[in-house]
Amino acid sequence: MSLPDGVAVVIGVVLTVYVLLGGADFGGGVWDLGARGPRADRQREVVAHAIGPIWEANHVWMIVAVVLLFTGFPTGFSVIMTALHIPLSLMLVGIVLRGTSFVFRKADPAGDEGASGWQTVFAVSSLLTPVMIGVVLGAVTVPGIGYDDGVVTGGFFAPWLRPFPWAVGAFTLALFAWLAACYLVLETDDPALQDDFRIRALGAGWAVAVAGAAVIAAGWRAAPAVVAHFVETRAGALLLAGGVVGLAATQASLVRRRWFQARAAAVATVVAILAGWGVGQYPWIVRDAVAIHDAAAPDVTLRIVLWILGLGSLLLVPAFAYLYGTFKGRILFPRGGG
Repeated sequence: MSLPDGVAVVIGVVLTVYVLLGGADFGGGVWDLGARGPRADRQREVVAHAIGPIWEANHVWMIVAVVLLFTGFPTGFSVIMTALHIPLSLMLVGIVLRGTSFVFRKADPAGDEGASGWQTVFAVSSLLTPVMIGVVLGAVTVPGIGYDDGVVTGGFFAPWLRPFPWAVGAFTLALFAWLAACYLVLETDDPALQDDFRIRALGAGWAVAVAGAAVIAAGWRAAPAVVAHFVETRAGALLLAGGVVGLAATQASLVRRRWFQARAAAVATVVAILAGWGVGQYPWIVRDAVAIHDAAAPDVTLRIVLWILGLGSLLLVPAFAYLYGTFKGRILFPRGGG
């Protein structure tokens, strides 16, 4: 594996970790908005308790991915930030508003009335951000962004105001909500609340299936190379099958109330989906415009980046292990396999 390929794989792994951790936080905001019935307040309490200790730390993985992109592939970073600055700005606004509203809704001097306003901001930003993340990923997956002689072409609206990026945005939102619901069943010992989140997880699983089918349907026309990868290559077909089987296994585990197995299968499903996208996207950072090897920084820079990342991991990984062990140990290592 070449150095550019190695750094690209690391970025893919880091983004996968961000989806599994930070993506579930956004999904929690969806269920905060969707809290209904006589246990609505308690459902929101479970969401807040689940997110509270770890939501800010999870954004570290997004920061790592962005730093690796602009350091290891400066041309790719420049093209993406130029062509897609509008959805990226909306994504950043959503991240900031979500974080501030999550804190301020507990400390607003206006009491319940002020908290209700921050509650709305928290919920809306939790919907906006996953959609924008998906829109950006969809836009770089299809031809439309051009890069000729150092100039980004294709316009600032056309590359992302198309059906395929928005189909990916809807799929991302459904995936985050589904992942969060699968996690939340383990965040409470109350059987009634577990059933509330179980029902939401089952419904969100069907939404993931429908949104995924919509992405494939839109991709036949907009991203034929990616769809062909999933149906014509062994690696693509195996990863697609892994995602489908993982989704089915998660749903079956939820029906049987096997919470730990459902969570493990959900994680495997997300890994298969993102790995399939990454393999299908290779060797492009921006489809038909910026390739990994063409956009890569000099080898000496990539080596330094990997060394620094390795040394930083000696601090980052144990810190995250301690954080999650402290606040999520009971959930990550349940007795009896739940």
